[in-house]
Amino acid sequence: MKVLFIGGTGIISSACAELAVQRGIELYVVNRGRSSARPVPEGAHHLVADIRRPETVAQVLGTMHFDAVVDWVVYTPAQLEVDLELFRGRADQYVFISSVSVYHKPVLTLPITESTPLHNPYWEYSRNKIACEERLIRAYQEERFPMTIVRPGHTYDRMTLPFWAGYTVVDRMRKGLPVIVHGDGTTRWVLTHHRDFAKGFVGLLGNPLALSQAYHITSDESLTWDQITQYVARAAGVDEVDIVHVPSELINAYDPDWGAGLLGDFAHSVAFDNTKVKQLVPDFVATTPFAQGAREIMEWFDTDPARHVVDPRWHELFDRIIEAYRGAFPGS
Repeated sequence: MKVLFIGGTGIISSACAELAVQRGIELYVVNRGRSSARPVPEGAHHLVADIRRPETVAQVLGTMHFDAVVDWVVYTPAQLEVDLELFRGRADQYVFISSVSVYHKPVLTLPITESTPLHNPYWEYSRNKIACEERLIRAYQEERFPMTIVRPGHTYDRMTLPFWAGYTVVDRMRKGLPVIVHGDGTTRWVLTHHRDFAKGFVGLLGNPLALSQAYHITSDESLTWDQITQYVARAAGVDEVDIVHVPSELINAYDPDWGAGLLGDFAHSVAFDNTKVKQLVPDFVATTPFAQGAREIMEWFDTDPARHVVDPRWHELFDRIIEAYRGAFPGS
């Protein structure tokens, strides 16, 4: 099977590229050639071009035809239109990477299935993904464009902490400073290791039964945000972490970017029914609990002190928000 990845060196796509090569897929990876943190796997064909300059991609691909094309870096309908022009007639399957954040917010019912309505008034990122999905459905209906939609959940690897402020949160933990957890800390969240995601994803490539369908791929483990924070703290060698629960609306008032992500996604309890992808990919099962994932993350960060990147702006923002929140109570 001959597969093309546009991108291929991100958190999610890097694991998918590794597994694709391991399973004997003839993989072509097209990107700008600038990533060193997650290199293109040995055995893949690396072509240098920029999808934002589609003529460069057309030039390096020539007359090649693919069993599947995956563009990992489509975020807007305009970018999708470029792909429709570029890959129409060039692929037997086009896989669009959407997001579970497209599902209705506030959450209507749990567990979430692929038939859950799509609606997110809080986050432009999600609205753009929804618009892309709608365009692909039209393309399938009008011209039988061979599309598959995949909606990843919150997926991580050893280089990524599950916090907006990244390593700065760990720095605060280790210094005994308070850290913010949105809401009351009891909303439930799903974190998926990128190796687990790859098992479900690669099984969809080249599968004709996946055409015109949408699938989410997530872990079945559901944790509260307090639990997630505590797992990271323990992995960082911190026995007691000072958690301050702050309403997402207050966070949004101080940082609209962080707030949009919370109100549009992270602040809602979620659980996903993965029956649909498991029916098509029977060997898909997520086997990495976040307790193990957190240890992998901290081992990676602590292997090289240069990875302990602390952003003073996040420190200052945390302090301001916490002061405002605590100051709202009588007698404070």
